[in-house]
Amino acid sequence: MPQPSVQAVHVNRPLTNISIAYIQDADASFVFDKVFPRILVDKKSDLYFKYAKDAFFRVDAAIRAPATESAGTGYNLTTDSYVAEVYALHDDVPDQVIENSDAPLQPMADSTVLVTQQMLLLQENLWVTTYFKTGIWGTDKVGGTDFSQWSDFAGSDPISDVRAGIKQVLSQTGFKPNTLTLGYEVWNVLQNHPDFVDRVKYGGTPDKPSVVNLSAMAQIFGIERVLVAEGIIATANENNPTQTYGFVAGNNALLSYAPKAPGLRIPSAGYCLYWRGMSRGLGTPIVVKNFPMLQLEATRVEAETAVAMKLVGSDLGYFLSNAAA
Repeated sequence: MPQPSVQAVHVNRPLTNISIAYIQDADASFVFDKVFPRILVDKKSDLYFKYAKDAFFRVDAAIRAPATESAGTGYNLTTDSYVAEVYALHDDVPDQVIENSDAPLQPMADSTVLVTQQMLLLQENLWVTTYFKTGIWGTDKVGGTDFSQWSDFAGSDPISDVRAGIKQVLSQTGFKPNTLTLGYEVWNVLQNHPDFVDRVKYGGTPDKPSVVNLSAMAQIFGIERVLVAEGIIATANENNPTQTYGFVAGNNALLSYAPKAPGLRIPSAGYCLYWRGMSRGLGTPIVVKNFPMLQLEATRVEAETAVAMKLVGSDLGYFLSNAAA
């Protein structure tokens, strides 16, 4: 007796409980808002004061003879400037698309996530191109030239390399670096390096973990925290048939000092300055808004930020490039 086929009793339609999009986790992937303090500034561009470093490291005090003046001292002041560039991006969502979308599609929500994700990635890329490179910090060391690349398990000594950097910054500034930022490729090597594996294999407590995690690595290096830049960026234009992807931060590492909070007479390797006026009073790094585009019969979803990634203390940084193969 004839029976309907499997195909005859079902018409394909989109699932309503799943959809697929590659969205990077802002907290896990990006470091631009974690390494250096974020400061809200009132003007797009302005000046800030810099005290002469040596004034606070000299010993000008001297023996005072009876009826004589005390030894004198002082300090010099200079200024530096910043410019918070405005970056913006939009996606126009047609009214017809909104009205005709099947579940589980949410065109407005999708566009909001899209522009927000791209603005986060923009800032991560700005952070890397500003801070994560040679020629700008007080000390540069190149893997394979100045030290053995850490992927050479037998010949490298990453703990001594980083501790040498800590000592160098401390000896020149009086401040001990408190953050080590690693490109993911470097982290991927270090967590399997025998120098770390051997030191944790007998652990098993919160204070002494038995795996090479970020906390254990920070303890071994003698530093407050280790961060990993996991952000991924597309390296070709849209719709390129040979699109490729890569880590934004590469195989580098940066030792740096930054205070927990900014303030007067407080040094830092860098600051991330956000123009308060462009945040519409919200004080957030990214502002997303939507408004009708009547001539297009669409709704525009727009993201905006105004930021200056500013290196302010080059001697508070120690950069290790090409740290792993």
